[in-house]
Amino acid sequence: MLNFYGDYDVVVCGGGTSGCTAAICAARAGAKKVLLIERVGQLGGQMNFSGPPGFSFAHLLNYRQEQVIAGFAAETHKLLLEEGHALPDLRPRWRCNYTYAYVDPDWWGLLMYKMCKDEGVELMLHSLVTEVMREGNVVKGVICEHPGGKSLVTGKVIIDCTGEGEVAYQAGAEYEIAPRDILEPATVAFTADGVNWDEVMDYVRNHVEDFLFGQIGYENTDYMTLDKIREAVRNCKDVVEMGEVMGFLSLQKIGVENNEWHNQSGVGFFIMPKGDKILAHFQHSSQVDKVDCTDVRDISRAEAECREQNVIAFKFFKKYIPGFENAYITRVCPEVRIRETRRVMGDYKLLREDVMEARKFDDVIGKSAFTAGAKHAVGDAALALKDLVYPKDGGSTDIPYRCLVVKDLENFMVAGKAISTDRAAHHRFLQETIVTGQAAGVAAALCVRDGKTPRQLETDVSELQKILIEQGAILYGTH
Repeated sequence: MLNFYGDYDVVVCGGGTSGCTAAICAARAGAKKVLLIERVGQLGGQMNFSGPPGFSFAHLLNYRQEQVIAGFAAETHKLLLEEGHALPDLRPRWRCNYTYAYVDPDWWGLLMYKMCKDEGVELMLHSLVTEVMREGNVVKGVICEHPGGKSLVTGKVIIDCTGEGEVAYQAGAEYEIAPRDILEPATVAFTADGVNWDEVMDYVRNHVEDFLFGQIGYENTDYMTLDKIREAVRNCKDVVEMGEVMGFLSLQKIGVENNEWHNQSGVGFFIMPKGDKILAHFQHSSQVDKVDCTDVRDISRAEAECREQNVIAFKFFKKYIPGFENAYITRVCPEVRIRETRRVMGDYKLLREDVMEARKFDDVIGKSAFTAGAKHAVGDAALALKDLVYPKDGGSTDIPYRCLVVKDLENFMVAGKAISTDRAAHHRFLQETIVTGQAAGVAAALCVRDGKTPRQLETDVSELQKILIEQGAILYGTH
């Protein structure tokens, strides 16, 4: 039997990084009744459930080292830093724009519950959106299945923050998805303690030619070279100064020859602060390709195969990598991290050329300095850089509000990984999902207040932009 759960101003579907941000910022912007629906009991999504991706928070700068992402991301980093659950925002020049402001992902998740409570956001957990209620082209509500049955939730504005555009798909929205054979691989991340960091750093400093630094993007600058980076690494005293360690190329070769490394990815790790400790976080140690994670058979295979690869990877680290002899796994993420599925088409589709030109838009709601075109691929290096383009002049790309407004549907928005872009410009990274979540939440609140649809708001986004700036977002003043 279908029950009626309630009617809300703003309904956010998905309690990950974009969804938590959207719900909290909608409430702050004046929405009185905000409901956040999440299919599991844990808030945080790719930050602490299917992740974190090792770079949270990284890439807050452009290649000129101007900060381009702040807002909710910077706010939560600051709060956790003050409480001892984050590392400082270190910006060594040799890392160009790929610098780090690490947070403890578990504490970030706990912070989301507190912030939702403080802002009056109602939680509907262990609830999976299975249907959408439409009247013509107007999305009126969603139907959720949960312990005890299923319920109808209605709302003035519905925001899809599921990451995979699940609600938009059920609503009949237009979307794009790459062919299964070229979709980015899925991965299951895990974390380890018991690392002797002195031994790790001794090896790194004395074997700098054995490590990869192309991901830093130094070739896009006029102030950094590979030789300068290697010299800086030789002078690093603490793994925190590096933020990530990728390569171990000679040891990887031995592992492959001895059939002790699966070679579906490169060898390396990120770091994770945990109290007074630094843990090793393995984001790329498993990769399964040719899977469409909107297909239950594919995602089931990815979950199993990733874990098989992780066992191989961790045994390799303990045997071959100096400093890992006594390491032990402290966490395995509960589910696969999905890099790429649907992109929901909106009133504007952000293109590869927009990123390449560092294009600016009148309806800007945030910025990103990420490149376009680079895709993870199964292989010995994990990241395929051959189609990569950088924003022009070391700058950043504006994200237009219209990318959040779903084409041909009313009262409906999307934020997070599934916003409207072409494949090359896919805005899937955690920092970007927070940027678009913040904008969608504020926009929804304004629509409710003024009796407008998200599409009608496109005619004048000046108040939206004003509030975002007041909330700490960066919209102007950078390249």
